[in-house]
Amino acid sequence: MLGVPLQIGPVRLESNLMLAPIAGWSDLAWRITCRELGGVGLACTDLLSPHGLLAGGEKSLDLARTNDLDQPVGMQLYGSDRALLADAAKWCADHGATVVDINMGCPVDKVTKKDGGSKLMCDIPRTVRTAEAIRDALPGHIPLTAKMRLGWDEEAYENRCAETLAVQLCNVGVAAITVHGRTTEMLFKGSCRREGIRRVVEAVGEATGAYSGDASGGVPVIGNGDITEPHHPAEMIRETGCAGVMIGRGAFAMPWIFRLAWALQRGEAASEPSEDEKLDTFLAYFARMREFRNDQYAMHRVKHKISKMAKHINGSHCKPLKEGVRAAETPEAIIDAVESWRAHTRERAGSGLLA
Repeated sequence: MLGVPLQIGPVRLESNLMLAPIAGWSDLAWRITCRELGGVGLACTDLLSPHGLLAGGEKSLDLARTNDLDQPVGMQLYGSDRALLADAAKWCADHGATVVDINMGCPVDKVTKKDGGSKLMCDIPRTVRTAEAIRDALPGHIPLTAKMRLGWDEEAYENRCAETLAVQLCNVGVAAITVHGRTTEMLFKGSCRREGIRRVVEAVGEATGAYSGDASGGVPVIGNGDITEPHHPAEMIRETGCAGVMIGRGAFAMPWIFRLAWALQRGEAASEPSEDEKLDTFLAYFARMREFRNDQYAMHRVKHKISKMAKHINGSHCKPLKEGVRAAETPEAIIDAVESWRAHTRERAGSGLLA
């Protein structure tokens, strides 16, 4: 499946790489920024509360916001109330979703304590019935997908919880399964267990037929976890047999990872952006946050994110840039901090200095 665009039900993507739904990062500005750099087949929203969407809550509506530049888009719902999830899926279908996803992998207490996220993996029959109700609520052109982990704990992993749930979900019409290669108890510690993802790929392939890369048969399984370098997706596909790869935290510091990873799969030439292009990407992201929300929101978010986004700027030797952004009191001051750093690096480069 190297270099083969992903097919999810009736939806054909332009690549086999997906931007993951991650709380605090997957807003519209970030999705468009990653898409603009290339290689993104599908970008997913932040976790969406069914109650918030249906009640018209400002935060939920903002997280679900999309536009023509943000297509195709996956909207991810979390929770455990079957009827509420089904109604929220209809809402997503009416408000621009290309794909609707059920969150079965979030390990955070505030989600699992309400029986959502990865807690859904602890009651497979109930979860399968819920997925079936959501699938029935969606129009046929919008596929339902699910994102899960390898189980709640080591015992669940050994008992092949993920394989069992994945196969049963496929049997009720779920069109793709994304697997994060850790259990809930692991949180984000340890290493992604690619063998666990392979087990799900093999189980789904045996149950639905081998995924062929098009609409002719088989349900695709998407691997997720520890994708931090452009060569990692190809490695994940080779080692697990998965059809595609979802990238989350690896894009924080390298939003161009999708472009580079897709080019590597296809044997095409691609280079890392120049320092100027990286700074332009940061400024474009900031401008979009200001446009889609407001200056206060944009400044607050970018000050938190500058540490991650600056990791690959000037070989991470850019402490003055980070300090300048964090100390800025106006949007103009943030822009000035970036442009001052740009001028500083150009001057030093012209003098033959590296940093």
